[in-house]
Amino acid sequence: MPLRQAPRKIPIALAAVVTVVFLLFQFRHSSDGQQRWASSRGRLMGDIQNTTLGFEKIFVVGLPSRTDRRDGMVLQAALSNMQIEFVDGVMGKDVPDKAIPMAKGQERLKDASIGSWRAHMNAIREVVQRNLSTALILEDDIDWDVRIREQLYDFALAAHALTQPLRGSSRHTPSYADPTYPQPAADSPGTVPDLSFDRLPATEPPTWSPYGDHWDVLWIGHCGMHFPFESSAHVPKQRIIRLRDETVAPHRHLWTYNIPFTLKETYPEHTRAYHHVQEGVCSLGYAVTQRGAQKLLFEVGLKDVSEAFDLLLRYYCEGEQGRAGGRQCLTTQPGLFQHHRAVGPMTAESDIGDHGDGWREKPMTDMIRWSVRLNADVLLEGGSEMVDQFANDEEQSGPGKD
Repeated sequence: MPLRQAPRKIPIALAAVVTVVFLLFQFRHSSDGQQRWASSRGRLMGDIQNTTLGFEKIFVVGLPSRTDRRDGMVLQAALSNMQIEFVDGVMGKDVPDKAIPMAKGQERLKDASIGSWRAHMNAIREVVQRNLSTALILEDDIDWDVRIREQLYDFALAAHALTQPLRGSSRHTPSYADPTYPQPAADSPGTVPDLSFDRLPATEPPTWSPYGDHWDVLWIGHCGMHFPFESSAHVPKQRIIRLRDETVAPHRHLWTYNIPFTLKETYPEHTRAYHHVQEGVCSLGYAVTQRGAQKLLFEVGLKDVSEAFDLLLRYYCEGEQGRAGGRQCLTTQPGLFQHHRAVGPMTAESDIGDHGDGWREKPMTDMIRWSVRLNADVLLEGGSEMVDQFANDEEQSGPGKD
């Protein structure tokens, strides 16, 4: 059966109806709808429903030779009504030493790390060169939930609470829900009480991006994050905790490179957290503003390339290793974009790391419940009953199936 392409233009009246229905859905499903409605009021929130998820562009970074990955990304995007552009990956061996900023006495990184760094810098440079207001940058082996727009809508609400001025505060001396924002002062507390997602404060609506007016990076696809450390000099400390998020996988399927895994060890099943970036790992998906891209080009593209790109992105966000502080980088745990692992040889799972010589018998996507890739057959046939790959771990049949 041929793939039916989503229409490129939706009539204005239909688009308005879709947006209103979505907002009403969000309002109805909040345990404190009035508070969330007050926080989210603003003309930009509907942009999250567009084909670039509220960003100006979506770039996908990957080697042209990995046609299997490009086929998968094009299909996923079509099934999600998303428009993507590819940015060609780079073979590290083709990047000469003279093109790699290095400190005196520093050794060149392995070619795989150099290639990854250069490919991401090419995507970030594209944002700057084309003067894009924002862009979402994805790696080519990732997957996302069928409900990605709902997840991003909720992420935007949390971002407002973390970075937007409180409603009615002074324009000249604004106040914020987080007493350590925009960066901790000498007398700032090392920890602050959690904010409940169901009790978000009313904030000033953003004026140019649905995700807020004051962000540099949204690191929303990763292999692990810590909550902000008490000792971090430049990272605001606020956490927003959402309980009973049906898109979060059961505990036994959550994993991270960062130990301790506080989200899993401290909070109940199906908890999601929103906060500023602390020790992120893996650059699976992140968004940048024009301002953020310019800063990244300077701090990560033109300063010593001493680590893999994801670690350099971490240093940028935290103001460490010679990078300036005060950057505004937001994240969520678990990440919204995760590795997809297709059937086939383990060696095909990465062009950077070694995944062994085994064979994967069954496809899976890390920590994503209603995976677009794993539900491709359902979506292609116009079905609505999504397969939850972790449903057998639940006492009931899984979210949305009753």
